[in-house]
Amino acid sequence: MTVNQLALAPSRHRSLTVSGAIGIGYTLSWIAGLSIPAPNPSFTATNPQITTALAGHGAGVALQFALTEGLPAIGIAAVSVLLARAARSRLALITGLTAAAISVVMFALGLALVTTAHPGLYHVIDRMDGVKMLLLAVLGIAGATAAVLPRWLRYAGAALAVSIAVSGLAYLLLLPSLSAAAAPGLIFLLVFITGSGLVLGKTR
Repeated sequence: MTVNQLALAPSRHRSLTVSGAIGIGYTLSWIAGLSIPAPNPSFTATNPQITTALAGHGAGVALQFALTEGLPAIGIAAVSVLLARAARSRLALITGLTAAAISVVMFALGLALVTTAHPGLYHVIDRMDGVKMLLLAVLGIAGATAAVLPRWLRYAGAALAVSIAVSGLAYLLLLPSLSAAAAPGLIFLLVFITGSGLVLGKTR
């Protein structure tokens, strides 16, 4: 091994460790967030119903937003950058970073919802979530067509694109009839982001 190879080896190892940890952390953050017993009013809930449901749950709601929107934005951004570089895909970069930015805005609006108790924010957040999901569907398509990813991860990207697009329409248009797609969409999202973090870090 040459001197240059020896110098590059530690940085390559750190890249694998950091990107893999971010991918794993993405899933762990979501699991922790969903384990919090915070209220989740339906799309058809009225403003008084939302206010009543959220009353007394401010800390739980704020923590859940932090774990499902705030911290996961890091994972979405990191994987989008890695995928864009590896596959030379500007589409992955733009859609992924935009989705990450929306996730951060949703986190901020979640905190505003807790502090102001304005029920109208709840449905605004739902609709923004729909836009974010549609962007993640495009990211899934970019992953499904990226030859740099292994076949199983490309399949996960394709499954993500279909399932989360349906879920995105449900949230954007507040359609309860399509809300059942949210669960498989989230599962494929966790698989895709975590798997991409591990695989792309190793590739680098």
